[in-house]
Amino acid sequence: MNLAEKDEYWSDSFEGLDFSCTEIDSKEFDNCTFINCDFSEATFKRCNFSDCEFINCNLSLVKIEYSKFSDVSFRESKLIGINWTKVAWPRLVFSAPIKFYKSIVNDCSFYGLSLPEVVLEECKAHNVDFREGDFSNANFTYTDFTGSFFVKTNLSGADFSEATDYDIDIYQNEIKRAKFSRYEAIRLLDSLDVELVD
Repeated sequence: MNLAEKDEYWSDSFEGLDFSCTEIDSKEFDNCTFINCDFSEATFKRCNFSDCEFINCNLSLVKIEYSKFSDVSFRESKLIGINWTKVAWPRLVFSAPIKFYKSIVNDCSFYGLSLPEVVLEECKAHNVDFREGDFSNANFTYTDFTGSFFVKTNLSGADFSEATDYDIDIYQNEIKRAKFSRYEAIRLLDSLDVELVD
């Protein structure tokens, strides 16, 4: 099956297929499920994904050029090194059109994006750029944020319950009404230049 050459519109399930290093241009995917598919180093150019689900897929180093996402979820997938700022996001976003569950999103950029209510649940999010974005009311539960960047980021109402290894400067980020696990929240004191004594 070759997504690069066949129909412009798809509404199917795809399993165990290799689309690595493939350029997929001007395709519409509606209510599709991708299972165990390899999209590593592929290019999605002007594609539209609506009500789609990626399960146990490899999308590492995917290039997303002017493509659109609406109600798309990634489960147990690898999404390393993706620049999400290249997506054709709608002008008004009331809730994030993408969700990540038990996935690896290391080295991705969400710089300056407005994705309220985005879900990164039980994910590994190392060295991810969240600077100057709006992730208010996000679900970040159980996610590992080692080395990720939060500067001038709106995290108001975000849920960091059981999340780990985040470095969030309380003076440079909006964290009003955000939730943090009691012991991990001690990390927030790093920006206060105080000494903790047992």
